[in-house]
Amino acid sequence: MIPLKKFTTPIILFLVAIFFKWGNQSFFDFNRDTTFLIEKLSSILLIISITWALIILLKVFKKRYLKRYNLEQENNLDARKLYTQFNILERISIFIIVLIAIASILLLFEGVRKVGISLFASAGVAGIILGLAAQKVIGSILAGLQIAISQPIRLDDVLVVEGEWGWVEEITLTFVVVRIWDKRRLILPTTYFIEKPFQNWTRTNADILGTVFIYTDYNIPFDVLRKELNRLLEGNPLWDGKANVIQVTDCKENYVEIRALMSAKNSPQAWDLRVYIREKLIEFVQREYPDSLPKTRILVKNSEEKFTDKP
Repeated sequence: MIPLKKFTTPIILFLVAIFFKWGNQSFFDFNRDTTFLIEKLSSILLIISITWALIILLKVFKKRYLKRYNLEQENNLDARKLYTQFNILERISIFIIVLIAIASILLLFEGVRKVGISLFASAGVAGIILGLAAQKVIGSILAGLQIAISQPIRLDDVLVVEGEWGWVEEITLTFVVVRIWDKRRLILPTTYFIEKPFQNWTRTNADILGTVFIYTDYNIPFDVLRKELNRLLEGNPLWDGKANVIQVTDCKENYVEIRALMSAKNSPQAWDLRVYIREKLIEFVQREYPDSLPKTRILVKNSEEKFTDKP
């Protein structure tokens, strides 16, 4: 059922507008100026009440439709798609409804109509100037609409953008709010996500691979490290059981680079898992193989020097 309580105010405005409009024509005996004023006010109230009711109806429909989709569940890809589309399309619809309402109110006044006609008659240069001035605004709105349709980003997506890691918190027609991991907010124009590259870690699904790099001496036993990684992952609830790899990815003069690869259900769990594995692997090397920590070697050769006495 539609909650009628939400429509109380627009219904009251509508009834007041009808009362004054009907009473002004049938019962009230005001002078010409008062009758004109009441007629215009009742028409304005009528437009406002209908506009208000349409916006409430739109919000109620969105809420009821999205009620079956839960953003809090583990696999929420479909929910994030729909929430993103509905939020942007809702804002576009409200913008159009309000714009039509304002235009309808202005058209009630004869003076405004005449001004509008004269403006249309001389709209050549003014239209070009206005178009250039509003180019960025219109571009942002169109970018917001494109995001709603193609969805390069969605609500609650995990992004790496401008060197920051965070979640998409809000998407509007003109800007996007990214909640950074340390609770800061990064505000970016919608055009940014159409024109510039960025990382989306949850584009198709939430699961993600995590990497940990450690650097050791050449004498580290790699098979022992693999067994230790396997032991650490099997006892950790953050690991989803899909990826468990130790690889030597590089070697330099003084150390070798070892990469531990693991997987988790989502990016926050992958982050926590990486931090845990990095700490425990370093502790393992410190405890069991302290001689395998990175070191710089200096070879010193003994040489005998002969001294001759000079007179």
